[in-house]
Amino acid sequence: MASLIFFLSSGLFLGWSLGANNAANFFGSAVATRMISFRTAAIVCSVFVILGAVISGAGAADTLGKLGSISTLPGAFVVALAAAISSLVMTRAGIPISTSQAIVGGIIGWNLFAHMATDQQALYKIAGTWIFSPILTAVTSVILFHIFRRIAENSRIHLLRMDHYTRLALIIVGAFGSYSLGANNIGNVVGIFIASSPFKDFTLFGFLHITAVQQLFFLGAVAIAVGVFTYSKRVMMTVGEGIFKLSPVTALVVVLSTSITLFLFASEGLRDFLLSNHLPAFPLVPVSSSQAIVGAVMGISIAKGGRNINFKKIGHIVLGWIITPIVSAVIAYFTLFFMQNVFLQNVVS
Repeated sequence: MASLIFFLSSGLFLGWSLGANNAANFFGSAVATRMISFRTAAIVCSVFVILGAVISGAGAADTLGKLGSISTLPGAFVVALAAAISSLVMTRAGIPISTSQAIVGGIIGWNLFAHMATDQQALYKIAGTWIFSPILTAVTSVILFHIFRRIAENSRIHLLRMDHYTRLALIIVGAFGSYSLGANNIGNVVGIFIASSPFKDFTLFGFLHITAVQQLFFLGAVAIAVGVFTYSKRVMMTVGEGIFKLSPVTALVVVLSTSITLFLFASEGLRDFLLSNHLPAFPLVPVSSSQAIVGAVMGISIAKGGRNINFKKIGHIVLGWIITPIVSAVIAYFTLFFMQNVFLQNVVS
């Protein structure tokens, strides 16, 4: 049991890093504009991240698992640790990086060490979303911005009541985004442990069937929640204020655009519905909420004429996106060597 807790600790550490760096992005704009308190945001975000991970987390995790079959706990421990360390470094620098990039870099590092081929199709599918998701979110935010502005211009609601409605909408949309994040990104946190997971299915109260994967996802989601509460406020302010100044209404547009993007890449039900009707469907892959939300903020700035964009901050963030998978892969490779040759752990099955 002690060894199990030790090997899972890196995945929990990664979950904490995701909560500190990514999960709170759905309330960053609202907190930065002081429409919602940090405490309220953290509570709502944590609850819905856990629900999303347990109920709908399996789809995106399956695609990530195709990159590399890490079937030993020590190997999975090292990959998650490498991703967590690279994420923590970027978090301390105040850069909203992609945990998806970090874990992909770690898996590639493991593949190189194990002399295993990386599934190019899965890699291209995941890496493609790193480019496509911020573009999709930017386009969505431009459309929603014009819709919301038209509604505001034609509305006769009193300003105080409008303020109340905006606060409520920010909470609802943030909850939706947090659910989508849990469903889409829990695979980044503990997905690599699925093949070597020691948990067993069981039935609770005689009718509630809890799978081994759901138990693993629950632990990872709790770690994300802890990260939200303990270390997320700085990145919230970077996203909410550092790139482009947001009003409460534009903050709502940013969060809703990001939530929609993550949901599209996480919902098995939506994918099955589209395919059954012979329509194109989005692949179920982990999408970076940070990249998506940066795309949404850029979309807002474009919709408002492209003024007052902090290009220096944008460049800083993009540089972090490029460095993260490289750093994670290097850390994973050398840590695997250390784990196998110093601690004599079997990192490759």
